[in-house]
Amino acid sequence: MLKLLPVFRIIALLEGISYILLLFIATPIKYFYEAPQYVKLLGMPHGILFMAYVVMAVLISSDMKWTTRTFWIVLIASILPFGTFYIDYKYLKESSRA
Repeated sequence: MLKLLPVFRIIALLEGISYILLLFIATPIKYFYEAPQYVKLLGMPHGILFMAYVVMAVLISSDMKWTTRTFWIVLIASILPFGTFYIDYKYLKESSRA
């Protein structure tokens, strides 16, 4: 399953980028310029990436030997802006070198 780690890192990166774009670019455009198409455009890919992030976290958690606390930190980070970048730096980067 550690072969999935590079895939998880890519999904985490893309999920984080899509969340930031949705939260800090598309949503303000929607409300300030009354242009909801950007939220619609970014919403579906972000949702798919979010679900993929959660599924991948569940799949690799045992191989990564995460404690229950670490597993929940990884999951909660997916709903925080910049959270997935922190997870990549703190928990995934070192494991991919080993």
